[in-house]
Amino acid sequence: MSIPDIRVGQGFDVHRFEVEPSGSRRLVLGGCVFDGEPALIGHSDADVPAHAIADALLSAGGLGDLGAHFPDSDPRWEGADSLEILAEVSGMVRADGWSIGNASVALVCERPRIAPRRAEMESNLSTAVGAPVSLTGRRAEGLGAIGRVEGIAGFASVVILR
Repeated sequence: MSIPDIRVGQGFDVHRFEVEPSGSRRLVLGGCVFDGEPALIGHSDADVPAHAIADALLSAGGLGDLGAHFPDSDPRWEGADSLEILAEVSGMVRADGWSIGNASVALVCERPRIAPRRAEMESNLSTAVGAPVSLTGRRAEGLGAIGRVEGIAGFASVVILR
């Protein structure tokens, strides 16, 4: 019996909130729109958990990083749906011979409240990854830029197998 090749990847993403609302952006986390909340600034839709998981998948597979594949200098990705980016990254990992075991992502933010939409975000992210995704929300308890409600950070871990 052979032992499977197992890799673990870690990913990180952070985006700051718009100070002056543009009116054209909305806050998107895990594919869910949070109406009435300030939007995050980014080249794509700035979906922090999707970016963190994509970064972790690329890391685990030794496939570079998110900026190498989806550069913010490329107009194709302006305003892009990050769940589509995540699905594309998941496909890249599979095309390289890996299967995705699971992903876990922690969001750090003072707002919005994550718990009421957790199941919906997990479902959206799991569909994009093609494997189970768990999501947790944590507060920064008023510490640092995240605690001052200047943005949102996300930390992800993934397991891939061959």
